[in-house]
Amino acid sequence: MKKQDLIKAIATAAGLSQDAAAKSLKAFIDVVTKALKKGDTVGITGFGTFRVAHRKARMGVNPQNPKQKIKIAASKSPSFKSGKTFKESI
Repeated sequence: MKKQDLIKAIATAAGLSQDAAAKSLKAFIDVVTKALKKGDTVGITGFGTFRVAHRKARMGVNPQNPKQKIKIAASKSPSFKSGKTFKESI
């Protein structure tokens, strides 16, 4: 399912216009993004939790030259953990 398909499905399920559904989806994405940038988590009961995952710096291997070691910097990435109700419904 692509973004436009999701917008159409939301509009149909909620009885909204596609424009209103698109604005709602964009607002949801913006709110979650801003919260994660601040370091907060966003939990939706029954659906799941969005959070920031921290990866420590580590040593890796250059795939083009396996003898060469490279340092991989620490990083942050968005993460989603599904809720129990959501898991069970699938």
